Amino acid sequence: MEQHRGAGEAGEGPGPDDEPGTGLVVAFGRQLKLLRVAAELERPELGARLGYSASTIASYEQGRRIPPPSVIDQADEILGAGGVLKALKEEVARAQYPAFFRDAARLEAEAVELHVYDTHVINGLLQTEEYARAVFRMRRPLLDRDTIQQRLSARMGRQEIFSRRRPPTLSFVIEESVLTRPIGGREVIQGQLEQLLLHGQRRNVEIQVMPNEREEHSGLAGPFTLIETREGRRIAYVEVQKDSRLYTDRETVREMEVQYGILRAQALTPRESLTFIEKLLGER
Repeated sequence: MEQHRGAGEAGEGPGPDDEPGTGLVVAFGRQLKLLRVAAELERPELGARLGYSASTIASYEQGRRIPPPSVIDQADEILGAGGVLKALKEEVARAQYPAFFRDAARLEAEAVELHVYDTHVINGLLQTEEYARAVFRMRRPLLDRDTIQQRLSARMGRQEIFSRRRPPTLSFVIEESVLTRPIGGREVIQGQLEQLLLHGQRRNVEIQVMPNEREEHSGLAGPFTLIETREGRRIAYVEVQKDSRLYTDRETVREMEVQYGILRAQALTPRESLTFIEKLLGER
């Protein structure tokens, strides 16, 4: 079984269903405005109580930005919504991702194991906010400011996976060229490398670097992610340009599992990889 979507996490731009201001986000914004008006609060008043500007509240009400879950909880209490806004929280959270990534994001958030091979950029789970912002600013066609902020908040939100009571087992194989590509400039990539070292110290995280000099390389077909769910389902997520797919058939997933195992054997060990990253930092 396969599921097809428009583009991947590192895709080149939004499709028709990816833009803010449509569907559920707009409906939520209208509901928020109706409740605010019924509570006889102006936007600056609600914003002050939530810790946001009036313009941000306007963006939420117009469906141009998506409020984080904590803001939805607060707004529900302040406006006396009786759980109406909270009931939409999960769906609104899904809507913060581009349509093509929503199923993968849900599976990622619930995974007990994630194994990732990256070839172009640092994986979103490992990105600093500055690095992620630089990645979004480089997208073509250009993303507007609200969309960049929405995607940035969503990407940072994904990293709550590290704070779970029972965090998943995570492994990453990253091409050396990704680590030396100065996305965002010298300070941004330096901060990103420092963050990789911090993540690499976690007991449930293993980071491995695939050196450019390797003659043998089993990952020439491109990046992918292997996901194992609580129920024991094994799924592969693949993305390239404007297409992304979730594979669930056992034969395809098994082939990628074998490929990933060989990749890990060909790459530097986790300890060697952290030493390698430390050396890169020393050269900057």
